[in-house]
Amino acid sequence: MFSNKKSQTALGSGSDLQVCMSKNLTCCTKKMEEKYQVAARRDAQNLVQTSSSGLKFLISRNVAAFHDAFEVLMRQAENHTNAVLQESYRVMADQAAGPVRELFTDISLFLLGSELNVDDLVQRFFDALFPLVYNHLIDPGLSDITPGYAECVRSSSRDVRPFGGGPSLLAEQISRSGVSGKLLLQALHLGIEVINTTDHLQLSRECRRALLKMHYCPHCQGLTQSQPCMGYCLNVMRGCLASMAEIDAHWREFVRSLEGLSARMHGPQDLEQVLLGVHTQLHDAVGQAQKNGPRLSAQVHKLCGPPSRRPAQSVSIQRSSSRASVPLKAFVRVSGDSLATMRRDFLSSLRLHRTFYGGLADQLCVSDLASGDGLSCWNGTNIVKSYTLRVVGNGIKAQSVNPEVKVKEADPVINQIIDKLKHVNQLLQGKSIPKLGSLDQIETGSGDTEGRYSGDCDDEDGCSASGGGENKRKVSRVSKLSPDATGDHKHHHHHHHYPPADESEVKGRSRSLGLAGAIWILMLPCVHMLLAL
Repeated sequence: MFSNKKSQTALGSGSDLQVCMSKNLTCCTKKMEEKYQVAARRDAQNLVQTSSSGLKFLISRNVAAFHDAFEVLMRQAENHTNAVLQESYRVMADQAAGPVRELFTDISLFLLGSELNVDDLVQRFFDALFPLVYNHLIDPGLSDITPGYAECVRSSSRDVRPFGGGPSLLAEQISRSGVSGKLLLQALHLGIEVINTTDHLQLSRECRRALLKMHYCPHCQGLTQSQPCMGYCLNVMRGCLASMAEIDAHWREFVRSLEGLSARMHGPQDLEQVLLGVHTQLHDAVGQAQKNGPRLSAQVHKLCGPPSRRPAQSVSIQRSSSRASVPLKAFVRVSGDSLATMRRDFLSSLRLHRTFYGGLADQLCVSDLASGDGLSCWNGTNIVKSYTLRVVGNGIKAQSVNPEVKVKEADPVINQIIDKLKHVNQLLQGKSIPKLGSLDQIETGSGDTEGRYSGDCDDEDGCSASGGGENKRKVSRVSKLSPDATGDHKHHHHHHHYPPADESEVKGRSRSLGLAGAIWILMLPCVHMLLAL
C-alpha cells in the first residue's frame, strides 16, 4: 500500500522541469533532470574522446618513434664519422672523438627544439678539429703541441680557414634538412594539441539541453530503450559539434601539408642522408687542409709563433692509453626502419583520418547514438516512425536553420586552434620559413591552458558538482611524447574511416557506467511506477 501511494504521488506533470517537459505524466523530478544533464554531457564528451583516441595514439606513437629514430641516427652518424677518422686519419682519430661527440649532441639538441645556431655549432666543431689536424697532419713533430699553443691554433681557425668552404656547406645541409625534421616533429605536437583541445571542449548550454532532451528525456516517460531518430540525432550532434566541423578544412590541409613536407625531404633535405654523409664532408675538409699544409703552417707560425711542444715521453703514454680507450666502431646502417619509411607508413595511416572533424557528428550518430533505418525512434517529443523536420549540414553557417540547437557563433577556443593550424600549414608548405629554432609558438604546451575552455556553465547541468573543473582542465595538459592514449589501436576500413571500438573505447564507456548505474538506481522506482499503472 505504501509503495502504491508513493507511486501515485511521484508521478506528476513535471511543471518544475526545464527541458524534459511532457504532456504526459512524468516520473522525473528536477533533481533527476539535473543528474541526467550531467550524464548527457559526460556521455557526449566520452564519445568524442573515444572517437579521437585512435588518431591521437597514432600521432603520439609516431612522435615518440621519430624521437627514438633521431637518437639512433645520431649514434649511427657519430660512429660512422669516428670509423672513417680511424680508417683515414688514425693518428688523430682518438682525440677527435670528443669534438665529434659534441657535434652530434648539438645537432640532436637542435632537432629536438633547442635554439642553437647551426653555423656556430658546426664552426665550433671545425675550430676544435684544426689543432688536431695541425698537430698530426700539417706540422707533425716528435711530440704534441702544448695546450696553450693548441688554443692559439684553434683561435686562428676562422682567419686561416683551413677547411675552405667545408664548414659552411655542412652547416647549410644540416640547417636545411634539420629544419624539415624539426618542423615535422613540432607539427605533430600541434596535431596532438588540436585533438586534446577538442577532446576537452566545453559544450554550450544550448547543446547540453539538446543532448539531455535527445538521450534522457524519454526515460522520464519510461521509454528507457528508445533511441533518437537519425535525422534528429544529426541535427543535435551537428549543432553541438558545429565549431569542431570548422576545423575540417584546416585539418585536411594539415595532412596534405605534412605529405608535401615529407615529399620534399630527400637529397639535401633528407636528414638521414645528410647526417650519415658527414664523414664524407669531414674527410674532404681534412684532405683540403692537408693539401694546403705549407700555406696553413706559415699562417699559423705568423699568428702563433713556432710550435710549442710537450716532452716526448708523456705523449707516447697519452697516445697509447687514448687509442686503447676508443675502439674502432664498424659502419652500421639500419635498413628497413629508415626515417623515410617511417614517414611514409605514418602518413599512409594519417591519411585515413583526414576527414575526422568533418564527419565526427555523423559518425557518432551512425555508430553509437541513433536508431537504425525503419525502426521507431524518439524525435524529441514522442516515439515516431520517422523524423520529419529539416536536417541541416555541418559547420557554423548551416546551423542558422537548425530546429534542435541554436548556435550563436564559432567557439573562441576552436578559432584559436584553427589559427595555429593555419600557421603551421604555412610553415609546412614552405610559404613562411621560420628562423632556425623559432618554432616554439606552435609547440604543445607553449601557452597557458587555464581558462581556455569554452561554453557557459550553470547549475542546470551540475557543473559545480561534476567532479572538479580544475582537475578536468589539467587533463588536457599531456606530455608531448605520451598523450593520454594507450593501447595499440588497430585501424580498419569502416564507412567513415574511423577506428572501431577498442580497449580505450571500452575504458571510456566504463567510466560512464558508474554514472549510468547511479542514474538507474534513481530510475528504478520510476520504471516500477510506470509498470504499475
